[in-house]
Amino acid sequence: RLTEFVLRAACHEAAGWRASGHHDLRIAVNISPTLFREKDLAELVRSVLEESGLPPGNLELEITEGMLMGDVQRALVVLKELKAMGVYIAIDDFGTGYSSLAYLKRFPIDILKVDRSFVMECDAGAEATAITRAIVSLAHSLNLRVVAEGVERPSQLAVLNALGCEEFQGYLFARPLSLADAADFLERAGSIG
Repeated sequence: RLTEFVLRAACHEAAGWRASGHHDLRIAVNISPTLFREKDLAELVRSVLEESGLPPGNLELEITEGMLMGDVQRALVVLKELKAMGVYIAIDDFGTGYSSLAYLKRFPIDILKVDRSFVMECDAGAEATAITRAIVSLAHSLNLRVVAEGVERPSQLAVLNALGCEEFQGYLFARPLSLADAADFLERAGSIG
């Protein structure tokens, strides 16, 4: 299972970076629909965290809206088990799926990730910003952190900052990196701050 391999590799790498002094680093792993539907997801995560030595608070699992809406009751059980461990839960690509807002407040999640399709045009004027503003407002009313995906321009970052987004991802900050380049990036970032 590819997602299991990625989860295991990411946790081991993050534990190594943490041991190098990056204690606040949180590694995010996308969970596949297949792995999410399996009954042993919480046990798998627990096992991987134990074998890697990564504290649960340093792991963020990204799950799409569609995965949650497939079987709401089962999703609630799985997410509650993961939250009880101390793992962060993020809804990835928020706004592109078919979730019911009535269910959103029931899920034990920490983060809403605004899909890049909304971020791409957020600096194009009030109309283009409306959906992003609504998502940020919704997230904050539910006491969730907001991550904007796909930030490429300083003008987008300025708008997203003004809207209250707490975290950002995108080419404005870095292109995808190999493990060695990611380690170098962390070292340079550590020496800056």
